Amino acid sequence: MGQVASGAKSALWISLLHGCLFLIAGSGTDAPLDNTTMDISSQRFRSEFLQEWHGAQDAPYFDPSTPRNITGLVGHPVRLLCRVKNLQNRTVSWVRHRDIHLLTVGRYTYTSDQRFEAQHKPRSEEWALRIRSPQRRDSGQYECQISTTPPIGHPVFLNIVEPETTISSGAELFIQAGSTINLTCTVRHTPEPPTSITWTHGDQIINFDSARGGISLVTEKGLKSTSRLLVQRARGSDAGAYSCGPNNAPPASIRVHVLSGEHPAAMQQGCAISCLDFSVSVIVSILTLYTLLPKHLFGT
Repeated sequence: MGQVASGAKSALWISLLHGCLFLIAGSGTDAPLDNTTMDISSQRFRSEFLQEWHGAQDAPYFDPSTPRNITGLVGHPVRLLCRVKNLQNRTVSWVRHRDIHLLTVGRYTYTSDQRFEAQHKPRSEEWALRIRSPQRRDSGQYECQISTTPPIGHPVFLNIVEPETTISSGAELFIQAGSTINLTCTVRHTPEPPTSITWTHGDQIINFDSARGGISLVTEKGLKSTSRLLVQRARGSDAGAYSCGPNNAPPASIRVHVLSGEHPAAMQQGCAISCLDFSVSVIVSILTLYTLLPKHLFGT
């Protein structure tokens, strides 16, 4: 039995030596080698030493149905997952692409950042990377790798988002007196739908049953929650700052201008003219002061 093992080892080393010699000969001589001999030697070298993991029937592979894009919320744990079939005696690692940082190997965590944790149940095909309290900077590409030769990987892109509130009309809204103020507030990326969305005008909370009348609120809650404010027959007192404030997301604000026969373009033109008049008056004042003061003050 010992002689058989010794003979197998000798044959293995001879094959390795042949492969190396063919590679050296092919790169260091001008005379071409016999193509048939080269092909046979290369195939034997790859099959015996590189083992061609990817082409073998028993090679490990990733479950293609595993998600490649994950969205998480700031401060809420997130889990990146890969499923490996036919792993055998190889190991699974998680690597962060941003800085090529090795995070986990098998069931062990290899980073000092205690927010990261390797998760795996014995005899399970799932290998997970859990991030406690993720931040926006944790967004980016991660890769689940199998220690084959060469290694193969399953990329996962992580996007960490924060709750946000927006008003579709932008920062300012110009409307004519007598028309309807129509504001739509949208709340995204919250752990759960907001239990309340409050509208305010200045410092006053807007209520649809207020004495002013003509006010309506329509709120729809879900993965993306919306609240629509309608103020009919707008008048001058309705102008000012409006704010939409969900209970679990930052507020958003807009300034409403109620115009009485004056359009935004006219307002901007009027501002430009008044600003020009002011600049001219300042220049004239400076010139007048220069002519009245004694000349020796200016070194002349």
